[in-house]
Amino acid sequence: MTAATATVDERVAQSRLVDRLVVRPEIGALLGAIVVFVFFSVVAGQFLSMNGAATWLDDASTLGIMAVAVALLMIGGEFDLSAGVMTASTALVTAMLATQAGWNVWLALAASLVFALFVGAFNGWLVMRTGLPSFIVTLGTFLALQGLNLGITRLVTGTVQVSGMRSADGYESAGMFFASKIAVGGTEFQVSILWWVLAAAVAALVLVRTSFGNWIFAVGGAPTSARAVGVPLVKTKILLFMTTAFAGWIVGSINILRFTSVQANQGIGLELQFIIAAVVGGCLLTGGFGSAVGAAIGALIFGMARQGIVFANWNSDWFMLFLGIMLLAAVLVNNTFRRRAERVRR
Repeated sequence: MTAATATVDERVAQSRLVDRLVVRPEIGALLGAIVVFVFFSVVAGQFLSMNGAATWLDDASTLGIMAVAVALLMIGGEFDLSAGVMTASTALVTAMLATQAGWNVWLALAASLVFALFVGAFNGWLVMRTGLPSFIVTLGTFLALQGLNLGITRLVTGTVQVSGMRSADGYESAGMFFASKIAVGGTEFQVSILWWVLAAAVAALVLVRTSFGNWIFAVGGAPTSARAVGVPLVKTKILLFMTTAFAGWIVGSINILRFTSVQANQGIGLELQFIIAAVVGGCLLTGGFGSAVGAAIGALIFGMARQGIVFANWNSDWFMLFLGIMLLAAVLVNNTFRRRAERVRR
């Protein structure tokens, strides 16, 4: 056998396991989740119990739904600072139509969905039309929604809260769909956990198995080149903003039907947590790189850490320290994995 025939063609050579893993954006988040899980399993006695797991999975679920949608948008190269307030706005629209206007809850939910999709489409259209950074456009939307939430709620109810959902027509069936509990081994788990898993699974399939997923990576990584090869840049980004708004509607619906009341100032500040969860999950702030599954794992880390601190009887203020360290570590790890992935692919 000659040296030429003995040499394996690099195009058909099997890549090493490490190389295959390192190109996955979520690998850093998975390692972090394992570390956090093991740590709190040791220091917090209740953490591993069924009730403990139900608590931290519930904590992570609504954050995870939003983090997955925000991750798709970040991979597409954009941000949505109105995502947190959107969860409150949709809940307020549903609650006011159901309790003040006497609508059936399902009709109120449909109206709030239309409202959410309109705001998402408007955000995307304005970003594309003006060329302004999405950071600025959605900051304006954030302030506008915050003002509308407070102003209209006080005008209609005389307070900054809407309640009374339990007495609305259609509450029982809608509550079963969005806010019921599932018994597992004598422990009740919130159905929002299933919504979270479903959101991550659908988003992951879209990213890796569809043309739209390829468009998302293309418009985030190299928008000029993407447009040059026929990728519908404007359509893709508008749909991504609408996806984030849709996720906000799901979370808002879960919250209003579970707690039966909503505060007008709810959701403020959550947009940063959504972004941090996506970054921890492997998304880069520059776009073009990330993972929906990683964002879901990033939310899981949030839930485990926040509730683990409570189970360990520590002051909850320590969570903010953990959050800062986690964000900095994630950015450094993600950049390292991105550079390594680029070398492997070359």
